[in-house]
Amino acid sequence: MKTRTPSMEETIGRRLYLMGLLSLVCAAAACIFVFHRAFTRQAWRGLENESAIIAALYGHDPQSLAALELDGRGAEQVRVTLIAPDGRVLYESTDADEQAEMENHLSRPEVQAAFASGAGQDKRDSATTGYETYYYAVLLADGNILRTSQDAETIWSFYDEALPAILVSCAAIMGLAALLAGVLTRRLVQPMLRMTDDLDHIQEKVPYRELIPFADTIYSDRAMRESNEKMRQEFTANVSHELKTPLTSISGYAEMIETGLARPEDVAAFGQKIHREAARMLRLVNDIIQLSHLDASGSTRDTPVMERVDLADIARECAERLMVNARRAYVTLSCRGESAPVMGAPGLLEELCQNLCDNAIRYNRPGGRVVLETGLTKEGRPYLSVQDNGIGIPRQAQSSVFERFYRVDKSRSKATGGTGLGLAIVKQIARIHAARIHLDSEEGAGTTVTVTFEELA
Repeated sequence: MKTRTPSMEETIGRRLYLMGLLSLVCAAAACIFVFHRAFTRQAWRGLENESAIIAALYGHDPQSLAALELDGRGAEQVRVTLIAPDGRVLYESTDADEQAEMENHLSRPEVQAAFASGAGQDKRDSATTGYETYYYAVLLADGNILRTSQDAETIWSFYDEALPAILVSCAAIMGLAALLAGVLTRRLVQPMLRMTDDLDHIQEKVPYRELIPFADTIYSDRAMRESNEKMRQEFTANVSHELKTPLTSISGYAEMIETGLARPEDVAAFGQKIHREAARMLRLVNDIIQLSHLDASGSTRDTPVMERVDLADIARECAERLMVNARRAYVTLSCRGESAPVMGAPGLLEELCQNLCDNAIRYNRPGGRVVLETGLTKEGRPYLSVQDNGIGIPRQAQSSVFERFYRVDKSRSKATGGTGLGLAIVKQIARIHAARIHLDSEEGAGTTVTVTFEELA
């Protein structure tokens, strides 16, 4: 079963809504905490003020407590209790008839604190009312304890009136938050969706700075895909063209022999031409296969095994191997330089050296020379260079000679058997070894190709 891909708009909207809900809950919790502390302080301050007033009245007229009850002064909100030094209740504002039956109050924390320091307070569940009650006690001049108390129900009673309004406000806030989350998310996502309207100019329509790397990646990937597709089409067309020419020749000569149009004395010459064209096709196919393998060498699976190799040994063996070809072309081939060890694939480095040396021989003049040189640069980097004094490369063509099937002189390449892939193979081998290629050429004066490696082995 295919998993449904979540929508960015839905995901961002949901998270914004949850953030709003969480913020509302946190704000409500913080407000309740702050209000609770404020109301608690206010409750103690109110009891303290009430006690001070009553104590002043009591000091002026000991009968003021009874008068307080008759006047109804706060009787429904503040309880007033007068406690003797031995803990007996002398007066209780809530029910004066049951004073004698009330238990001894000497053990109460607020009473003990008042006897000890002149004033005391405590908060506990009241056995009389069943609510949490605040108690404040003060020591009077005659040795009695005046205690005032108030139920928490009275302090928090305003919440009963405010609760509906609070609930309605929260519902309205969350509804507004959901609406704003949807609108803001849509406004946030729409510019990103419009980026895909024109991928060719996606870099010009980036709505947010954070999306610049994303747009650059898409643009680069698209450009690379288009470039690869163009290269693939050109490569296919070039391969088809390169194979078509020798196949046409082979087919024509073979048909003449098959139909008897070729004279007996020409059969050997036709066979030689067929063999030459077949050998040319074989070289082309081998170069294409080699290039395909090198293109795949960027992946981990096809990375060649690297080992310590001396470029001087590679150059010397290459010179010995191509000495016969150089003599046939009347070109002097020599090797010089010092040891230049690198980490590389021996087979690939031999292929690189041979292709450079073969090109130097192929595009030279009779009596010319080719010099293979190895050594270290001033920075201590190993290098391999192939220098010739041949026909050289025009300046406008120097940037293209490493492209596949590119030939400066097509007639000369075909005459000498070149496939147009030699330098492309050299470029890929250098890429695999993280080496840099430098071409220095002057038309009519010769060419020098130098491959510099990053560090010593």
